Amino acid sequence: MANTVHVDVVSAEEEIFSGLAEFIAAPASAGEVGVYPHHAPMITTIKPGALRIKLPDTAEETLIFISGGILEVQPGLVTVLADTAIRGHDLDEAKAIAAKAAAEEAMKNKASDMDYAKAQAELAEAVAQIQAIERLRRK
Repeated sequence: MANTVHVDVVSAEEEIFSGLAEFIAAPASAGEVGVYPHHAPMITTIKPGALRIKLPDTAEETLIFISGGILEVQPGLVTVLADTAIRGHDLDEAKAIAAKAAAEEAMKNKASDMDYAKAQAELAEAVAQIQAIERLRRK
């Protein structure tokens, strides 16, 4: 059996994933981070993007879209506390494209700084979802 670490991915709504993994790649705020078993303890914020989990003894990865949150690495345990988490196969491309278009339109018609900042966040999330869908297609 491969060297593994236990991974829990939890959102405000539900537990998305709980199990063993050989490797985890997460979209941290400063760039993508990779976590192998026996990784040094750390905590970091994560931005919208694809969380990739390499399952033991398989060639494929599990992909979960996360809209942001916190990644905590402890000896033998990786915890992802996501604002929102969606399993890769549950992503809706048409909805993501519509959200991207709506956010771009809102940014063009900026009424206030508050609306513009919200539109920027929504645009970043929609683009990250579309990128996650494209990554799934390439598999």
